[in-house]
Amino acid sequence: MSAVATLPLFPLHAVLLPGASIGLRVFERRYLDMLRDSSRDGGGFGLCLILQGDEVGAPAVPAAFGVEARVDDFDMGSDGVLQLRLRGARRFHVEQTRVRDNGLVVGEVRWCAPDTDDELRPQHALLSTLLQHIIEQAGEDYAPATPGLLDQASWVGWQLAQLLPLEESQRLQLLQIDDVHARLDLLLGWIP
Repeated sequence: MSAVATLPLFPLHAVLLPGASIGLRVFERRYLDMLRDSSRDGGGFGLCLILQGDEVGAPAVPAAFGVEARVDDFDMGSDGVLQLRLRGARRFHVEQTRVRDNGLVVGEVRWCAPDTDDELRPQHALLSTLLQHIIEQAGEDYAPATPGLLDQASWVGWQLAQLLPLEESQRLQLLQIDDVHARLDLLLGWIP
């Protein structure tokens, strides 16, 4: 089992998935300080779905699973608000949280095992075909870096989880599953 690490958490009304990208506007002092600290030490921070509370104001209650966020790009909006483009990295499980004086939620997290490079099983081939059709509609931003990724269970699962019109609670459910094939089984069950 991996050691427990300390990670600042950003509770959000959205789920960031491994490999996925999400935009974020940051204006609260606690999160600006968190970004300064994480950029100084080269670390990321955790994004977790809000289970109770709001994104602004009092600290929200985060879900027990989340994804490490890394800053891909940033800009200052015309309104003076920092705009980030984040990329999801490693999954984690929050063992416990505490709230700092400035309202920042900090978690003691255990990193989840990296996904295996398993190939799709025959019963999941439909998911790869569906993903190809979605990518044709969504655009080249979602295209695989190499065609072989369309045969990789983990990549197909996370891409579908990002692109399908799922509820955030469904994405959280997928985030909690370690087995790539079990994730695909769940996705398959959600497709009408």
